[in-house]
Amino acid sequence: MEVGQANMSEKLVTIGKVVNSHGIRGELKIVPETDFPERFDKGNSLIIVDSQNKQTPVTVLSSRLHKNVFIIQFAGFTDINEVEKFKGSLLKIESTQQQPLDEGEYYYSEIIGCNVITEDGQELGLVSEVLTPGANDVWVVALAKGKQLLLPVIDDVILDVDVANKIIRIHLMEGLLE
Repeated sequence: MEVGQANMSEKLVTIGKVVNSHGIRGELKIVPETDFPERFDKGNSLIIVDSQNKQTPVTVLSSRLHKNVFIIQFAGFTDINEVEKFKGSLLKIESTQQQPLDEGEYYYSEIIGCNVITEDGQELGLVSEVLTPGANDVWVVALAKGKQLLLPVIDDVILDVDVANKIIRIHLMEGLLE
């Protein structure tokens, strides 16, 4: 799971969110938004993007996992006062740094915005969100009149995903459109 977002020059992909500082030595608490925790390993280059879309390139100096949150210190930041400004910012990578996925696996950024059609060609709406409740993902499709369709990502429902053309063909099982 990596959330993609377009940027003016390069496409950037969100891999985490800065939720707080940690201690007084310039460490930050990062909630990961990636299935690849090695992105936070020492030496990796990342980009902090604040709410005004200001980008700050950083290099991981140290990283450790603590209660599902990464505690990370970036090179050049040694004091809490230097990193407080990053609270609420997103941690990103360039899309060219994304890992190749196995067949049938997709990044959220490839799925969100896809047009969902039934096997007989009826257009339903666009995927607006991806949920990860447990056994399988659920794609949220924005329907007409503000309604939503929750699509379980299972073989019986998802027939074909064409990320290049942003089209997902589905089998509309009984009870899904209620």
